[in-house]
Parts: sequence; structure tokens; C-alpha cells
Amino acid sequence: MGSWYLIGIIIGVGAAVGVAAAAALRYALAALAFGVIAGVAIGLGFGHLAEAIGGGAGGACGSLGAMPVVAGALRRGGTRLGTAVLVAGAAVVLAALAFVPGLGYVEAVAIPLLGLRLRRRAPERHAGLRTLARD
Repeated sequence: MGSWYLIGIIIGVGAAVGVAAAAALRYALAALAFGVIAGVAIGLGFGHLAEAIGGGAGGACGSLGAMPVVAGALRRGGTRLGTAVLVAGAAVVLAALAFVPGLGYVEAVAIPLLGLRLRRRAPERHAGLRTLARD
């Protein structure tokens, strides 16, 4: 199929690793760094410079897109372990879907867009009914 197929697989797997890093690591910067470094390492392991750049970009997109999901789940009362297990399961599915021709590219675009959409839909914090809660 060509090198575009291999690059797409590596981008998709890099995005999946970034999603898993966002679930496992506590800090966003650490998840971003781990996603990029792991994506570059995967790219270098299976190819050359183009694959390494694609893997790094996929890792960055995956970690940046998954952070709002993880943060929202933890903010709403989810446990860290439970959230990590569920999001890591989603990362495994994303890695498997990366082997469909062209879908790795779509993952790298769709994951950050999903995270951006979830961030926009997050409710703003305001005083609201907290004044009525005082006894």
C-alpha cells in the first residue's frame, strides 16, 4: 500500500499512546511529553523521520484531546484508577482502529476536536445556590 499506510498506522498508534498517557499520568505536561516521546520512539522503531514525526504528532494530539475527558471524569467524582482503566481500554480500541487504511489520520484530527468540544461544553463555575446551602 505504500508508506502513507505505515505513517497512518504510526500516527494512530501514537494517538492511542497519547490517550493512554493522559489517563495514566497526573499532569498534563507529563502526559504530553510522554505521548510525544513514545510516538517518536514508535515511529523510529518502524520507519524513518516521517514516521517519527507522525508518531510524535499523533502522541501530542492524543494526549491533548484526552485530557479534558480525563479531567472532567475526575472532577465529577470518578476515581483515578477507574478512569485510567476505561480510557486505556479506549486507547486499545484506537490503536486497533489505526490499522484501517486512512483511519489513523482521522484519529489524529478527531481526538483533539472531541476534546475541544468537551472543553467548550463544560459548565462555568458560579456562586449559584451555594448561598442557600448555609444553615
